[in-house]
Amino acid sequence: MVDVAIVGAGAAGLAAARALSGTGLRTVVLEAKDRVGGRAHTEMLLPGVPFDHGCYWLHSGGLNPLAAVADSLGFYIRRGRGRKRPAQIFQDGAWATAAEAAAWHRFEGRTSRAIDAVGERGIDVAASDSVDPTSRWAPLYAAWTTAISGVGPEDASTLDLARYRDTGENWPVRDGFGALIARFGTGLPVRLATPVERIDWSGAAPRLETPRGTITARAVIITVSTAVLASGGMRFTPELPPWKRDAIAGLPLGMANKVALALRPNAPGVPQDASAHVLASPTEPIHFQLRPFGRDFVVGHIGGAFAAALERAGEAATIDFAVERLCTMFGARFSRQVIASRATAWRSDEWIGGGYSAARPGEAHRRADLAAPLGRRVLFAGEATSREFYSTAHGAYLSGIAAARKAIEVLQFSLASAR
Repeated sequence: MVDVAIVGAGAAGLAAARALSGTGLRTVVLEAKDRVGGRAHTEMLLPGVPFDHGCYWLHSGGLNPLAAVADSLGFYIRRGRGRKRPAQIFQDGAWATAAEAAAWHRFEGRTSRAIDAVGERGIDVAASDSVDPTSRWAPLYAAWTTAISGVGPEDASTLDLARYRDTGENWPVRDGFGALIARFGTGLPVRLATPVERIDWSGAAPRLETPRGTITARAVIITVSTAVLASGGMRFTPELPPWKRDAIAGLPLGMANKVALALRPNAPGVPQDASAHVLASPTEPIHFQLRPFGRDFVVGHIGGAFAAALERAGEAATIDFAVERLCTMFGARFSRQVIASRATAWRSDEWIGGGYSAARPGEAHRRADLAAPLGRRVLFAGEATSREFYSTAHGAYLSGIAAARKAIEVLQFSLASAR
């Protein structure tokens, strides 16, 4: 028997385990994948070129507790407010003029404020209700918000968006956010390749069934994504109550994929530390980071239904799409500059199932239900349980710490009651 079993070794699970270390409680982290980090994963595209498949920025950097973690572990993060320079816009086959870019930023700010105003009044409807469909910038706004939320404005909750706490400080981790989370997890009691197939929470001590045997715990912290919970791959005895199932259904994972292209040194025309919104078609948007930290690669961000369609078409189709868009921006010969490539496929990952949670319109209140425990001994954490910092690694991290503290409280109460 262990005192606390943690299901999932992403930011939430590792934070919970770290918070429990040194307490004297016997803890184990059960991770289905063969690595830690969950949706934070860094791969070397080429030597010296780290590519983050998922988390990349420390959002709301001034409030983000992972900034201190990065500092303590020797990871460099680039601090500052907002982007180093405004994103360029490539729409309808041409670069936007300065006047057009200014018009876009006015529209984006005005629309975002209108959405927040609805949510701040406690009204939970689709964000698209606040977007002027007649504006030439409406397709770009939909593309941009889809890249951020993983779902289009028609599927995003105004109340959820209004509650999100954003300082505008987005700090990238030079050597990889996934590498940072993996380093943070060093030394913790993680068992890799150990998926939890069933949790029996019918008795005083929950039992977790895995292919490597059954573990009995005095408390459980579940940190897996809502997609994994919804899939039925991890079963519960007794079944989850209707209110918990409704919370899982109301907070599905949106789609957020990336494609990384390594370039020949000093590829002509590609600026350093720049970004661009590319909307050659209203239904096929992509957003590029261009040569981040001066490195010779670009990263394309694709979200929503279009990302799902490209993922179904396969990695080669996703890469070809990104290269084709870059050729429209920098010339037909640009494809010759690409020397390595990689595309993510998060929805196809059975242990993840998508990008990050997005409350459906009318379902923002479900985050509290998802976070609520089953009885006293089965606790929940993860980005989807965070009201203010959902969709972020630090939201997951903070939820893991909160769940660990709750587990300590529950176990101390149990010990006191037994005396």
